[in-house]
Amino acid sequence: MDDRHLGQLLLMGVPGPELDVATAARLRALQPGGYILFGRNIKSAGQVRKLIDDLRDLSDIEPIITIDQEGGRVSRLRLIGSEPPNAQQLRQKGDRGLIRRHGELTGKLLRLFGFNLNLCPVLDISNDDAADNSLKGRCYGTTAGQVIDFAGVFNKAMRKEGILSCGKHFPTYGSADVDPHELLPVIDRTKAQLEAEEVAPFRALIPDLDSMMIGHAWFPAFDPDKRWPSSLSHSIVTQFLRWQLGFDDGLVMTDDLDMGAILNEVSFIETIQTAITAGNDMCMICHRVEMVELAREHLKGVAEPLLDDALRRVEKAKRKCVPPDAWSMDRFEALNREIWQLRVDTLGEERAALLSVEDGKRSPVELY
Repeated sequence: MDDRHLGQLLLMGVPGPELDVATAARLRALQPGGYILFGRNIKSAGQVRKLIDDLRDLSDIEPIITIDQEGGRVSRLRLIGSEPPNAQQLRQKGDRGLIRRHGELTGKLLRLFGFNLNLCPVLDISNDDAADNSLKGRCYGTTAGQVIDFAGVFNKAMRKEGILSCGKHFPTYGSADVDPHELLPVIDRTKAQLEAEEVAPFRALIPDLDSMMIGHAWFPAFDPDKRWPSSLSHSIVTQFLRWQLGFDDGLVMTDDLDMGAILNEVSFIETIQTAITAGNDMCMICHRVEMVELAREHLKGVAEPLLDDALRRVEKAKRKCVPPDAWSMDRFEALNREIWQLRVDTLGEERAALLSVEDGKRSPVELY
C-alpha cells in the first residue's frame, strides 16, 4: 500500500496561523486525510481563509477541514467574531426557530471560511449542568428526547448549508465524573441503561449524521476484562456502533488522541494501531503534530483489509464535501452581525454582553 494513502487515516492539528516552508513540505509529504483548526490557528478572518486555502492546495485528495464550532466557549471562530449562544442557552430558551438559525448561520459561516465538516452536534445528555466532565454548556438536553429534538434541528439546518456533521461523544460522556482531557472516566452503566438513555440520541440521529466521534471512557459493560478506552474498543466501535446500531459504512473518528484519557493509559503505537482495528477510520492527533509521521508508520502494522475498509469509508465521506463559498469580507461581517443578533435574541441584550471569559477554570476543550 502507498504510504501516502495511509495519511488519509490521520486527522491532524496545524502548528500555527500560517504555513512556513518546512511545515508545508511536511504536510505535502504526509498527505493527511484532514485538518482541525484551533485558537492557535485563528488570528483574523482573511488569515483563516488563506490558511485553509493553503491546506487544500497542498492536498492531492480534497481534505476534510474541520473545527469545533458548537456555540459559547467551544466556538473557535469567536476569537475573530461574535460568540454564538451555546447549546444549553438555546435549550433553556426552548425556541426551535433560534436553534435552526444557529445551525444555518454556523453552516454559512463555515462554508465561507472553507470548512467542510463541523465537529458537532454534541449528543451527550446533561445529567448535571455543573458537572466537571468537559460538557458544561454543551448539551442540548437533560433527556434523550430533548437532545434528539434540539440537536436534530441544529444538525439538519447546518447540513442544509453544505457542512457535514459529526455526532459526539459516542457512546456518552454524560455520565463521566472526570474530564477526559485529563483522566480516563469510568462509566459503570449497563448496556440496557445506555441503550435506553445515553445512546438513544445517537441511534435516532444516525440517518442524519455524516460522521461519528468516539469518546474516551471505560465502559466495563463492554470491556469487563481490562481498563480500556471506548475509542479503542472493538466491542463499542465495531460491534455496537457499526453492527448493532447500523452505522456500518459511516465515517468514524476518535476523539483527540492527545487527551489525558489516552496518554495516561496506552502507548502511542498501540493507540494508533488499535484505533483502526477497533473500527475507527480516522485517528485524531490535535496537538502533538510532531507525532503524525510516526503515526503513519505505526499504521503499517495494521492488517491491510482493515486499512482498505477505513480508506474506503474516508473516501465515501469526502465525496459529500462541498467546496467553499467565494471569500468576501463583507459577507463575513454580515454573518457576524446575524450571529450577534441570534445571541441577543436568545439571551437578551444584558446577558448577551456577558461573553465567556478565559478564566482557566473550564475544560481544556474550551481553551484550545
